Amino acid sequence: MANRELSMDDYIAMLKRRTRVLLIPTVLAFVGGYLVSHAFPAKYTSQSTVLVQGQKVPDTYVAPVITADFTERVQSLQEQVLSPSRLRPALEGLNLESLHADKPGEEQKLIANIQQTMQVAPVITSMSAAAAQSAGVKKRKPGSTDEPVPGFTLSYTDSKADRAQRICAALTSMILDENLRSRSDTAKSTSDFLGRQVDEAKRALDDQDAKLAAFKKQYFGQLPSDVENNLRILASMNTQLDATTQTLSRAQQDKAYTESMLAQQTAAWKSSLSSTNPQTLEQELTQLQAQLMQLQARYTDDHPDVIKTKADIAEVKKKLDEVNNATAAPADANEKVSASEPPEIRQLRLQIHQYQSVIDQANVDQKRLQSQIGLYESRTAMSPTVEEQYKLLTRDNDEAQAFYQSLLAKKSAADLGSNMENDQQGEQMQIAVNAGLPEAPSFPNRPLFAAAGTAVGLAVGLLIAVVLEFSDKSIRTEKDAAAVTELPLLISLPWVGGEEENEVEPRRFWGRPDPGSQREHEHVGV
Repeated sequence: MANRELSMDDYIAMLKRRTRVLLIPTVLAFVGGYLVSHAFPAKYTSQSTVLVQGQKVPDTYVAPVITADFTERVQSLQEQVLSPSRLRPALEGLNLESLHADKPGEEQKLIANIQQTMQVAPVITSMSAAAAQSAGVKKRKPGSTDEPVPGFTLSYTDSKADRAQRICAALTSMILDENLRSRSDTAKSTSDFLGRQVDEAKRALDDQDAKLAAFKKQYFGQLPSDVENNLRILASMNTQLDATTQTLSRAQQDKAYTESMLAQQTAAWKSSLSSTNPQTLEQELTQLQAQLMQLQARYTDDHPDVIKTKADIAEVKKKLDEVNNATAAPADANEKVSASEPPEIRQLRLQIHQYQSVIDQANVDQKRLQSQIGLYESRTAMSPTVEEQYKLLTRDNDEAQAFYQSLLAKKSAADLGSNMENDQQGEQMQIAVNAGLPEAPSFPNRPLFAAAGTAVGLAVGLLIAVVLEFSDKSIRTEKDAAAVTELPLLISLPWVGGEEENEVEPRRFWGRPDPGSQREHEHVGV
């Protein structure tokens, strides 16, 4: 066989020669596998199906509280349910016969068995498969709640069928209860957390508002919004200052001119009043008295010249008394002198007084305008620095305001989600198929054991047949003889045996004579 290429007829001949070698191990292994399956203790698996219903309120109105992946949430629920602290009360509530006080350690074994054999598998339906395909074609958005898995199956395996059913039902109920509790707790914790964050953001916003208000109060009139107004006011004040300066200059010129006119007219008026000098009056009085003595020596008192002279003496005395009184009381004298001044001089004095009032007011206005101009100039010079600080405070205030509004919106959404969960309007898990009582053991699978034994026996038979065939040195056909001798064949003779042997009908394979069985009885000649 190693020296030539085998054909299909050769393989068929091999199979017919080694039929017993193939059948015996296969039958023995089949029986052995079936018998081995009875050596293992029977295990029963109970299974329940849980489907998930989406929230009843559209997510466009109320956002879901929990957006984690469904598979991760189910795995988390499974881990929480499988904790010993949760399993013990549940097993005690089932009142299982195997957990009596006379069987210590049975509870720990049962808990360990539950942790090992409980399985949760997703439910795949045509709708979920289509959703999965569409999710594969179109990438889902982060945080999307569109799950391709609408539910899951929970299975539990136990040595007793009724106990497997009861424990499977209890585990399913625990997962549903844990889901409700966890969703409610998550919604409440989210709402509480956002509430605390809103309070902190409100305090931070109040601090920013207080800083901004204090800054506006400190730099009142120097804010960026006041720059244009300050420039307009500054230009207007400069114009007013120029006008005031011009007014002051004109008033000073007019006053100087009026004072010069007053001085001229006063000098002329005073020169006309030189006769009222006290010395002149005394000299004139002395002359009149001497003249009166001469006239009295010549005439009587009734003489007209004597009477006139006496009258002149009285008039001079009167003037002299007025001049002496004016010297003793200068204020009264000034008033009398002023009162006796000509109207032109009094008009000039009034004009000078008016001009002085205009000058005084112009000086006050000039100082006021200069002070205000300096103030607005300093405000304009400080505007870049104030604007930079104001922008920083405004930016921080805007960020705090936006952050507060964002948290407030999230807090409102979380409150709506919490209320939705409390009213059981959110996503819910419902039992679609209750845990059933298993009718047949899930392990061992006797047909599977028998099939495995058959496969092993067939493999062993094939191995033995191949070893026997390759170790066989017999020459059965002309091809074998030609391959061994490496010489051309001249003739082949059929096998000539006994009559009984010749009369035996040649064996048939697939409805035709077996060439291999005929060639085994032929003599080969070279």
